[in-house]
Amino acid sequence: MRFQTAAREKHVSVLNRGEVGNVSPHVAHGVIVTRPEPGLSETMHAVEAAGWKAYASPSLDIEARTVRPLRGQLAAVVLTSGQAVPAARDAVPPDIPVYAVGDRTAQRAQAAGFTCVFSAQGDAEALAALLRKALPPQAGLLLLLSGAGQGMALAADLRHAGFRVVRRVAYKAQSVREICVEVQSALRKKVISHILFFSAESARGWLRALPVALRKYAAATTGIVMSEAAEDILRHAGWQDVRVAHHPNAAALLHLLGKRG
Repeated sequence: MRFQTAAREKHVSVLNRGEVGNVSPHVAHGVIVTRPEPGLSETMHAVEAAGWKAYASPSLDIEARTVRPLRGQLAAVVLTSGQAVPAARDAVPPDIPVYAVGDRTAQRAQAAGFTCVFSAQGDAEALAALLRKALPPQAGLLLLLSGAGQGMALAADLRHAGFRVVRRVAYKAQSVREICVEVQSALRKKVISHILFFSAESARGWLRALPVALRKYAAATTGIVMSEAAEDILRHAGWQDVRVAHHPNAAALLHLLGKRG
């Protein structure tokens, strides 16, 4: 079964936009992937398939939370991350409509057994727009599942549009305490050419865990990010070359990375 999509274009300022595709070989051809599981292994495989040497360095530790089933008429479940899918699976029936922030989250919801899944193909703003278009506010309660400290702006946006929203914490993301020895060594040896960051939160957490002595090596790489917020964090940390994906998803980041050779 295929989930429904809602296309959306977002124009952002990108350094060297369009400089993607085949990339000339460099001595430094390592790519650090800061994405946590689920998704880390998949992205590592895609990076390797494109001819790069992938280094796993997840920036966040994910702690799942249990969400109790809600009483009353539930119109839909709203997912801001694939990390929230396990909580949704345990909290609501599989025939409840699911509105997911992006395609990968939608695919994970389908894999968990949900039968009516829609993708906003974007970010929280795109998700709110999809819900406003697809559902009348009187349709019933929306269960918004997000990470701790996240989803408040989306909930406020939907309530402002007239929806009744219950927000529940489906997981807690904590910054890792340290960067693994292999990745630290690769930075020192200057074999890293790119670092992929999947959110502003992950960029902030990864930099916090990185030893101060290695920050100059990290900042000498090309940073590839999903948002202007993440771009701002990298530039503040000393990055000169930062590229922002056209869309906030892993496929767009990999497109910017391109193929080596």
